[in-house]
Amino acid sequence: MAQIAGDLGISESCLRNWVAQGDRDEGRRGDGLATAERDELVRLRRELRVAKLEVEILKRAAAYFAAENINPK
Repeated sequence: MAQIAGDLGISESCLRNWVAQGDRDEGRRGDGLATAERDELVRLRRELRVAKLEVEILKRAAAYFAAENINPK
């Protein structure tokens, strides 16, 4: 492992991490998320953040228009 890492110009721990992630992706390890699962998790967290922001905007808009109906100009 050390020789291969040296040949690639990377640290041995980096190569070890790559191999472990490859094993997870191939289903040979179950101690973490596969790359596809991690990508999906990132995507879903981003979608949730956007959805929460949209809900907050809609709440503020509803409050604004409700106030306008109570106190018309």
